[in-house]
Amino acid sequence: MRRPVARNLTVLAVSAAVVSVGAAAPPGPESGPTPKTPVAVGYGGAVASVDPDASAAGIEVLRKGGNAVDAAVATAAALGVTEPYSAGIGGGGYFVYYDAKSRTVRTVDGRETAPLTADGKLFTENGKPLAFADAVSSGLAVGTPGTPATWQTALDKWGSRKLSSVLAPAERLARDGFTVDDTFRSQTAANEKRFRYFPDTAELFLPNGELPVVGSTFKNPDLARTYRELAREGVGAIYHGDLGEDIVATVNKPPVDPDSGWNARPGDLSAEDLAAYRAKLQPPTRTSYRGLDVYSIAPSSSGGTTVGEALNILERTDLSNAGKAGYLHRLIEASRIAFADRGRWVGDPAFEDVPTKELLSQRYADSRACLIKDDAVLTSPLAPGDPRRPASCAGGGKAAPTTYEGDSTTHLTVADKWGNVVAYTLTIEQTGGSGITVPGRGFLLNNELTDFSFAPANPAVHDPNLPGPGKRPRSSIAPTIVLDRHDRPVVAVGTPGGATIITTVLQTLTGFLDRGLPLVDAIAAPRASQRNAAQTELEPGLYDSGLRGQLEAIGHSFKSNPEIGAATGVQRLPDGRWLAAAEKERRGGGSAMVVRPAR
Repeated sequence: MRRPVARNLTVLAVSAAVVSVGAAAPPGPESGPTPKTPVAVGYGGAVASVDPDASAAGIEVLRKGGNAVDAAVATAAALGVTEPYSAGIGGGGYFVYYDAKSRTVRTVDGRETAPLTADGKLFTENGKPLAFADAVSSGLAVGTPGTPATWQTALDKWGSRKLSSVLAPAERLARDGFTVDDTFRSQTAANEKRFRYFPDTAELFLPNGELPVVGSTFKNPDLARTYRELAREGVGAIYHGDLGEDIVATVNKPPVDPDSGWNARPGDLSAEDLAAYRAKLQPPTRTSYRGLDVYSIAPSSSGGTTVGEALNILERTDLSNAGKAGYLHRLIEASRIAFADRGRWVGDPAFEDVPTKELLSQRYADSRACLIKDDAVLTSPLAPGDPRRPASCAGGGKAAPTTYEGDSTTHLTVADKWGNVVAYTLTIEQTGGSGITVPGRGFLLNNELTDFSFAPANPAVHDPNLPGPGKRPRSSIAPTIVLDRHDRPVVAVGTPGGATIITTVLQTLTGFLDRGLPLVDAIAAPRASQRNAAQTELEPGLYDSGLRGQLEAIGHSFKSNPEIGAATGVQRLPDGRWLAAAEKERRGGGSAMVVRPAR
């Protein structure tokens, strides 16, 4: 059962001999852009993210003796500078940590929360749900940020450095600037219209009223000052101080250009909401797969339960020897089933009775796996089962369609010389978040509350993802760490991509563990994403291949998606080296670095 893992380790141990990639501290913009490389092997620790300046910030902290938690926070803060449309202190996320000393996995739920005044009608107007586009760029969409509390909680519990120390590389990066690339410019262009609704956003991200030029240096002095304030005063500046007051004022009266004609609906965030916020320490989800233990984040995210259920459904199928079409068919159908159950059962466990244990039981997975046939395709939307009362091949009630989630977000993966590992996914929801910049502060606010259902998916069935006071909206984020039978790390992965996060993590894990792909190739493989919908999304590498025709012949229906996710991962090699892996092409390619490259 474990041979595919051993094969991966052997292949990568051999390939490591020809890889020699490391990183210095982040260079100044005058030295040009930091080079990207999708794979690096060496000693002393590793960092993988979508951005080379952010990865370099993490490596800098590791080189100075910081641990994986310290480096993860440093990398995340730097991503708030260079990937401001995907992450930042105006958002939230989920942090999964492996402690090498105790050989245990811990997690932090840093998801944003709805205002304490919110109810199930948060996104209704005149008795009808708002259009998604009307809700996104508004104060209504903004949840209480959880990222700063996540950083402080992780550092307090497992870090070795103060917040002021790990923020230093990001503060320097914001002050001195980074080199604009094609991805940053194209993301700005995609948001240009709504950025112009908000003068502070336009001033920051459309310098001199124009799109940033590729190759130019982009500086964010407001964010540099904000990071200095956080370094000096701690995250209390947000949850109890002046910075929080600025956030509240911005949400409740969005600073919109009156000539734009945009109705930036006000939110109802208060100082009490910020003061009440807590990042939650909680146990991870755990799934046994191929003799390994797969750990991820528990609800309020559906990532751990849905990836885990799909893996359990696939457990009794030999994916290592299946043909390509057979492998994809099984992957698609397992995902379809797991998403059907996600839509019915997963929400914020502080408000909903989420059957996490039952969703992750092998008994329940087996009762659902029997729905899959080799020569036929399940119809979507598929009805959920009942994990508390498993019945072979049975559904349970009406199907709930998958709600839309923005496809932005960013993921980083870190390991240190002591063997600690972090998989951390952070987000402001869709690319550009709400589009609202806090005046003078240099960061965008999230639109995470649009992850709630605007209205019940089915009025006859309870929807666990309706808004509520202080409630966390359901997420699909799935930072994942895999341990061997001795509770030592094998691999850690994660990705952005909204609801496609779940399918990308599932495909990356099975590609690596079952199909024998080196980690960087498992990440680069063309993706399929089935989320209990009538059609499965395929990237061009699959959509334009002969595999599509083979799968259509048994009933699959597909549509093209040009790009799904942007994963990163780290792997522990048998000789003690770390391998960091990132995208080869998606989002312009990712950045993998190690402290001391292998020669």
